[in-house]
Amino acid sequence: MAGSGHALPYTELMADVPFPRTSAPASRALASAGYTHLGELAGVPMRDVLALHGMGPKAIGLLRRAMTEHGWEFADDDASVGARAGGLVAIEDGRKPERNANATEPTGIEPAAWISALPKKRQREDGAALLTLFADVTGEDPVMWGPSIVGYGAVHYTYESGREGDMPRVGFSPRSASNSLYGLSGHDDVLARLGKYRAGAGCLYINKLADVEQDVLRELIALGWRSNAP
Repeated sequence: MAGSGHALPYTELMADVPFPRTSAPASRALASAGYTHLGELAGVPMRDVLALHGMGPKAIGLLRRAMTEHGWEFADDDASVGARAGGLVAIEDGRKPERNANATEPTGIEPAAWISALPKKRQREDGAALLTLFADVTGEDPVMWGPSIVGYGAVHYTYESGREGDMPRVGFSPRSASNSLYGLSGHDDVLARLGKYRAGAGCLYINKLADVEQDVLRELIALGWRSNAP
């Protein structure tokens, strides 16, 4: 069995962790197989537990999530079995086109040319500034993702549901209403110093670059680049 990562002996810790509340058939299945506490499942093949009479995918999902809290996992864990909707499981470096369910993919459009052709002066000026800033912080060349996102780097993500996709590590889009910045959320202490912005689902909205502190924005990009790495 795998170690727990705690200082106390593994056998002492196992006895302190009961199974999560699950269905009566699943509880009986574990008891019939001789399992009495959660830690005993660490390192056990998931397929063997799933094969127990009365055990189903939902119960496997409950067991997996409880085990994760203690640093334990099945020997052949499959995050898609008993998955809940949503929930990021893993991030891998680079694109995996053969496993990409995301409609937004890199294109052959040249980012600087696309920005220079945008209709509003604010879009063109802010876009050009962001193009330079993101490249300077990340050290990466920009790539157009879909028709309107300038991205830097690439990662492949997998959710508990089994859905997978590719996305840039960080990026931006100088849209008509405001600048959308991607991959920079979750750093509240730094955002408090940024200036005027709105937060959305996974992105930040800035009406114009003059509304925010440029040094703080640079700091956010660096944090996003590091935190979104595999």
